[in-house]
Amino acid sequence: MSDSGANPTDSIAVGSWVTVIPTAGSRSSETEPQVRLVIEDYADTVIDNADLGRDWAPVLRWAIALDDRHLVFAAEDGLELA
Repeated sequence: MSDSGANPTDSIAVGSWVTVIPTAGSRSSETEPQVRLVIEDYADTVIDNADLGRDWAPVLRWAIALDDRHLVFAAEDGLELA
């Protein structure tokens, strides 16, 4: 049973296996969630969307390696710890 108050990204770190949840604007041909490896955390460089002065093209924190050798980026709400 999971703690409903826990943040699912609390345990995500470089080297974690995560489920990548495709979004409507995703360029990936995959439409089903995929379990993949986190290879980089850009937490130090993420700018809050309110500070950007726009609500489009948000800065994404996590870099994830796909099986096809592509790299995708995801925000916290696009990942779940696998």
